[in-house]
Order: sequence, then structure tokens, then C-alpha cells
Amino acid sequence: MLVEYFTIGIFIAIAIAFACFAVLASHFLGQRKPSAIKQAPYECGMTTVGSSFRRVPIKYYIIAMLFLIFDIEVVFLYPWAVVFKEYRVFAFVSMAVFLGILILAYIYIWKKGALEWE
Repeated sequence: MLVEYFTIGIFIAIAIAFACFAVLASHFLGQRKPSAIKQAPYECGMTTVGSSFRRVPIKYYIIAMLFLIFDIEVVFLYPWAVVFKEYRVFAFVSMAVFLGILILAYIYIWKKGALEWE
């Protein structure tokens, strides 16, 4: 049974060995000539005005996480659509419960003001 996975193991080992080789080869063979221009922060080809380190509001991260959560939840709709004809009522009820919980969560974060961008 494990023999079937042997080729996958070989491919993974080759991939890891190649990645390690590439990193080590670039480390030992690459040129290192640091200068003030190379060490300067790069952003869109423009020189920065003021400090390039500034605090990002937590609101940005909250909206990003909520987007990811609701985006990933939509992925569960595809398998449901595939097996809908096979399971009929059970699939409909389970997806109705799932979508109900999802809608309640969406209403909750909407009422809390998590989606408001100031």
C-alpha cells in the first residue's frame, strides 16, 4: 500500500532538494555589494516621503479577515451543488442551515459596524 506513494515521496524529495540547492547556490555564488541605494526602501519606484514605517489600523485587518472567512465559506457551496440531486432533501436542509448561520453571522458583523470603513 505504501509502495503506491513511493513516487510521490520521490517527487517531494526532489522538490525539496532542488529548493535547498537553489537557495544555497544563490547564497554562495551571488554577489553581495550593499550600498545606500540598494538598502533604501523601494515602493513603486518612488522615493518615500517621511517614515516608511507607520501603524496600520486594526480595522484593515478585521475587514481582510472577514473577507477571507466569507470568501472561503462560498467554497462550500460548490460540493453541495454537485451532490444536490443525489441527496435532495437532506442536502437542501443542510445547506439551508449552513446559509442561515452564515447570514446570521453577516448580519451580526454588519450591526457591530465591522464592515464600516472610516
